[in-house]
Amino acid sequence: MSVLQSSNNLDAALGSALRDIRKSHNLTARALSQKSGVSAAMISRLERGHASASMATLNALSQALNVPLVSLFREIATEHSDYTHVKSGEGLVSTRLVGDHSHRYVSLALHTRSELQFEARSVTLVRQDSHPPQYVSHGVVFVYALQGQAIYQYGQRDFVLNPGDSISVDAELSHGFTEVITDTFTFLTVQAERR
Repeated sequence: MSVLQSSNNLDAALGSALRDIRKSHNLTARALSQKSGVSAAMISRLERGHASASMATLNALSQALNVPLVSLFREIATEHSDYTHVKSGEGLVSTRLVGDHSHRYVSLALHTRSELQFEARSVTLVRQDSHPPQYVSHGVVFVYALQGQAIYQYGQRDFVLNPGDSISVDAELSHGFTEVITDTFTFLTVQAERR
């Protein structure tokens, strides 16, 4: 593929993304022009893939649309993509030690992209004298109870989780299990955060 063909493909992909985002915000090209300071004629040329945009123009458009700049490049094909397929009973088994406490977890997925990190684990807590750890981190955490019963603390609030219960929390406030009520408690946890 020649440099000119590659550039044309990039312009067309960027234009398509710009048009889709603009329409999803219910904006006309003229309204986007007024918000961004980019002429309506230039927006039209960009959306049709008939012009290349400077970084300043792309930045003005992304700010006017209130989307990350990378959103305008979403339709540009990458040379790679990753996936994780974990069969039942498989995954990377680890043990976490915190003081006298220990628990087993199985890493089911870990994806890291330029703007996002996503991690999924299956965790089994065993009732013991020491308390499971509390966490403070970034992003959001989702917990889904699979087996057993335990108490989950978020800030100063306690939640009893039974099989089928779930909780999602902002990870920047102290959170974690404080007590395992049954002999064992197994749950799925998913954490996502902006990098």
